[in-house]
Amino acid sequence: MLYVPITSFYASLLAVMFLYLAIQVIVQRKEYGVALGDGGEKHVKQNIRAHANFAEYVPMALLLLLLGELNAINPLILHICGAVLILGRVLHAYGQRHHVAESWQRFVGTLLTYLVIFTLSAMNLWLFYR
Repeated sequence: MLYVPITSFYASLLAVMFLYLAIQVIVQRKEYGVALGDGGEKHVKQNIRAHANFAEYVPMALLLLLLGELNAINPLILHICGAVLILGRVLHAYGQRHHVAESWQRFVGTLLTYLVIFTLSAMNLWLFYR
């Protein structure tokens, strides 16, 4: 039986966050009477983009985390990457939902997410080439 507890843990936490962001879209659409899309409402659009951005980046990061776990990358490194990914996604979602323009939360959240994706990519590639 395949056992990947680290990826399972972070994927589960991120899935809860994904659902939270989806619910925020539903709440905003209901509040503004928007059945589909953003209805031209900036707050609805912000929530849609926070949810969509999460959906765009998290699957790749989780895939790389899973591959890292299967490739026996040091569990401490995987936990650090998972924790940094969660922090990055929380910061980015907060910044996206609460600021129309750029914010330090979005910047740092994006940077942390990219750092995790790059780190896990590099480690998996290193294991391939060694």
